[in-house]
Amino acid sequence: MLKKILSWCFISILIWSIFPNLALAKQSIGNQSQSIRPYLEQVKANITEFTLDNNINFIVLENKKAPVISFVTYVDVGGVNEPVNKTGVAHFLEHLAFKGTKEIGTTNYQEEKIILDRLDQIFEEIKQVKKEGNNERLSKLQAQFQELNAQASKFVNQNEFGQIIELEGGVGLNAATSADATVYFYNFPANKLELWMYLESDRFLNPVFREFYTEKQVILEERKLRTDNSPIGKMVEAFLDSAFTQHPYKRPVIGYETDISNLTRNDVQNFFDTYYGGSNITIAIVGDVNPQEVKAMAQKYFGAFPTITKPANLTIIEPKQSKTKEVTVEYPSQPIYLEGYHIPDSNHPDYIVYDMIGSILSDGRTSRLYQSLVENQQIALMAQGFTGFPGDKYPNLMLFYAMSAPNRNLEELEVALHSEIEKLKTQPVSEDELERVKTQAKAGLLREVNSNAGMARLLAEYQGKTGDWRNLFTRLDAISAVTADDIQRVAKATFTSENKTIARLKTINNN
Repeated sequence: MLKKILSWCFISILIWSIFPNLALAKQSIGNQSQSIRPYLEQVKANITEFTLDNNINFIVLENKKAPVISFVTYVDVGGVNEPVNKTGVAHFLEHLAFKGTKEIGTTNYQEEKIILDRLDQIFEEIKQVKKEGNNERLSKLQAQFQELNAQASKFVNQNEFGQIIELEGGVGLNAATSADATVYFYNFPANKLELWMYLESDRFLNPVFREFYTEKQVILEERKLRTDNSPIGKMVEAFLDSAFTQHPYKRPVIGYETDISNLTRNDVQNFFDTYYGGSNITIAIVGDVNPQEVKAMAQKYFGAFPTITKPANLTIIEPKQSKTKEVTVEYPSQPIYLEGYHIPDSNHPDYIVYDMIGSILSDGRTSRLYQSLVENQQIALMAQGFTGFPGDKYPNLMLFYAMSAPNRNLEELEVALHSEIEKLKTQPVSEDELERVKTQAKAGLLREVNSNAGMARLLAEYQGKTGDWRNLFTRLDAISAVTADDIQRVAKATFTSENKTIARLKTINNN
């Protein structure tokens, strides 16, 4: 979705929810709307599903168009599931999942383990000595810690996991942690199915969280770059902290600096043991595969995973907002404006209506915000609106943002943006405009199901978030069912001053 790619470029925090640009020319679907449904039914008919005894769920879509396979491992855990004072542990674990196992990434695990355990002991001593204020003892421990860390690094076979995949023809090796989930993915040639089975099962059956303290510094630097030293990052963190008072959506997925600094390998291990078990994992495999072969290999390689009781969904309910909240961040930067409204979770029947509202206002150069704020009034360099911020598994925000054009101010930008939102409440959307955004949405859906990687991601996500991958195939009907009355009804109920949170990034002069 273009809006989500732009939002990542804009706010940097949304890397966990990036999707490919789904925009297709209107003619790519135009008169083919009647052909989409049978095509989707054919895709659906080619899907095989099975669940291992340990409750790992596999979804397999056979697609013989090319000798490649896309793999997605979806773990139903994200930033919202982190314990208090342990923020960032889900993201940290994602990083460490690429560091290898007892067999991969080490030259001698038995000797390496002795040093890793000793490092953990010294780190705990350092934390205690800092509390006591014993600087002499602290200096000695830190020197010992540095020496041990250097010794541990000598056993590391750097990036061996990724090198194996690359040498065997794998591409797109990556992962993403969001507020809602952690997703691991890459693609292999069709004849490497068993290699994927071995590598993916091994890294979650026998993980070694090596280079922990080195990676911690990498993540702290990442936080500095994206948040602490970024005006947009500061703005977004303050905005979410104000918009949510109780729900963990208020916390940054990357974590707070103090929490990251104090995380231990034991914290990561405990988090892993709680959430990386059978019932919390969905695996989607799409491409040139034999489903029966997949099932046999899955049992062989993933059957040893532990069975865990699937953690229940969060029961924290964000209190209803009763007045407009405002946040101002001052920084020597281009002025930016955010406006967010609380909306229900993605399983709510009106969620598709919010998606259509986002499309009406934001999708492409014919969208209302672009035409009004960028083209006609020339008060904005960009203006967008989208749902699912910072996640969508739970009630979340519909976010609007705009960057002011040179020599224009935030006040007029705010008025102009809000004017376009208000029009949705007072003026019914025309039939032509509604059909245009429906066509774009259907084209986007068609584009995704035509992509092995996109389809694998969607199947895993729908299974994880809705409880059934089949719900993906009801989206076409949901899009078609949206009416102009729905748009106006939802806009009136949602876009109120009581439900609004505003953030302004104002320019200051350092001189």
